[in-house]
Formats: sequence, structure tokens, C-alpha cells
Amino acid sequence: MQKTQFIANLAEKTGFTKADADKALNGVLEIITEQLKQGDKVTLTGFGTFSVGERAPRKGRNPQTGDPIDIPAARVPKFKAGKALKDEVS
Repeated sequence: MQKTQFIANLAEKTGFTKADADKALNGVLEIITEQLKQGDKVTLTGFGTFSVGERAPRKGRNPQTGDPIDIPAARVPKFKAGKALKDEVS
């Protein structure tokens, strides 16, 4: 499902217009992004938890040349599904 399809489904389920559903979705995504930038967790009970993980620097290889390269440390977003979501999907 792509974002436009998601917005259409959200509008249908909530009774919002597509424009309002788009604003609502973008607002939620903005809030989650801002919190993750600050290093905070976002927990949506029953759905899951968004958090930030640390990835250590490591060695890698250039796939075209085979030369070794250094991959720098990075902060990466993580998502852990909640029990209710896992149960629904199973």
C-alpha cells in the first residue's frame, strides 16, 4: 500500500476528507520524526514502539571493486511491533 492509498483508506474509515486525512497522517509522521530526532521513544500502545538505535562503525567492502571501506557509526530508526499488532497479523 502506498501513501495515497493509505490516505484514501484513512479518509474512508474516519469520515475525513482526503485533504484532512493527508494533514493528519503528515502530522503524525512529523511528531514521530521530531521525537526520534530528540532521541525519545514513541509508544503507541497495542501497535508498537518507535525508537532510535545506535549502529557502531564497521568495515565493509565496495561490491564493485572489492576494496575495503569504513562505514561510519549511525543513528537508525527502529520499530518493535506491539503484542496486539502481532496477534492480529498472526
